[in-house]
Amino acid sequence: MQRSSKIATAIGCIAIILWGVLALLSTLAGNFPPFQLLALCFSIAFLFMCLKWLICGQSIVALSKQPPLAWLIGCSGLFLYHACYFFALANAPVLEVSLIAYLWPLLIVLFSAFLPGEKLYLKHILGAAISLAGCWILLGGAQSSFNTLYLVGYLFAAACSIIWASYSLCSRLVATVPTDAVGLFCGVCAALGWICHFMLESTYYPEHYTQWLAVVGLGLGPLGLAFFAWDFGIKKGNIQLLGVMSYATPLISTVLLIAFTDIQATQTLFIACAAIISGALVASIHWKSFARGLLASPEKPIEETSINRD
Repeated sequence: MQRSSKIATAIGCIAIILWGVLALLSTLAGNFPPFQLLALCFSIAFLFMCLKWLICGQSIVALSKQPPLAWLIGCSGLFLYHACYFFALANAPVLEVSLIAYLWPLLIVLFSAFLPGEKLYLKHILGAAISLAGCWILLGGAQSSFNTLYLVGYLFAAACSIIWASYSLCSRLVATVPTDAVGLFCGVCAALGWICHFMLESTYYPEHYTQWLAVVGLGLGPLGLAFFAWDFGIKKGNIQLLGVMSYATPLISTVLLIAFTDIQATQTLFIACAAIISGALVASIHWKSFARGLLASPEKPIEETSINRD
């Protein structure tokens, strides 16, 4: 991997860490309606970028001159994913939503196999099956306590995973578009969020300042800086490696939820997490190279040196 690609991949990992706090901050934000929360967070991200453009003397007009495809991918991907995510949180328990939504790293690994020069191998199918088994365990397995009241939330969470994987891969089609353009996409998403909010929801006014702090945190972190880091990483870094490493996100998310909310750690939860992560690893490891490494004798180089001396 070239140095520039390694740096881009490392920057993409910043987004993975920031997304680990998305579920916790969304929970702490409280009872905001989905579109109002979306609009607030994207507005904060957009205003933050406006400040950056002003300080750096960048032209917003010049930055806005991007291909229509870039606008379509950026705006639809960001808006639809987070609309579905917040609707999922409003209709299902946060932990289940978090883990189901984070099937997108595996989908990135799977879908990237269809990019030019790539192929779909048995390991990809096997990895998908293992991760899906993890979700099945999460929802109760054979003794399922699956509650149909949460079905809508589960479906929205599943839609999240498909939308974000598609957005990430399609961004490769517009790799020449500068990362700063994501700030404009955030502005469009904020406008769409406010329109949907005023048409469909009643405005919520939180009573505690911690809810406002959670919203600001969302707008600056998971729904702010993370977008720019991810955009740079998937366009210029190793997208398959980022897909695999993204499974650190549900682990971070789960640990934080257990630490700061009343969610309890259970054996079933750990088994489900292990299965989902194992599926991503199975789908991404180069097994032939891995097997050769295991079978290689550590004494072989010494023998070869000895032969050369003769």
